This record gives sequence, structure tokens and C-alpha cells, in this order.
Amino acid sequence: MKPDIHPTYRHVVFRDRAGGAVFLTRSTINSDKTVVWEDGNTYPVVDVEISSASHPFYTGAARVLDTAGRVERFERRYGRRGGAQAADTTRTHDGH
Repeated sequence: MKPDIHPTYRHVVFRDRAGGAVFLTRSTINSDKTVVWEDGNTYPVVDVEISSASHPFYTGAARVLDTAGRVERFERRYGRRGGAQAADTTRTHDGH
């Protein structure tokens, strides 16, 4: 490895502003803010808007989507494909 071209890989604290969770991990991210961790050491701290502790996908609190409404809106906008139109294409010009 070439010297002095790689960022410093060190312990960093990430604070989730939405959920209040705090994580100590390793990263190359830079921060001017610091925090004293539970072990008594001072680490750089980075505030994040959302993390696995507060994201609905990870917490299981995902909102329920109105899939029936979306399907109906799609069908109104683009017409029903398949069943209804497929039956219409089998008719002859005289209506039979």
C-alpha cells in the first residue's frame, strides 16, 4: 500500500437523531464534534437523520400501502389490460 493516500480508519460514534440510538463502529468519516463513550474514551461523533434503529424497514413499522387503490388508479389511467380487452378482440365486426 502507498503511504499517506488512505483515510484514517478509526472508531466513530453515530447518533440517530430520529430514534435516539447511538452506535460505536469504525469508519473513515471525519467529524469536528466529539463525544465521551461509555468506555470513557472520546470519539468523533456523526449525527445521522435515520438509521436501522429508526428506519421503518428495519423496525417493522412500515406503513401499509393502499395497493388496491393504486391498482384501481393504474387501471383508470391506462385501462384494464388482459381480461376485458382480450375478450373484445375476439369479437367479429358484426358484433358476434
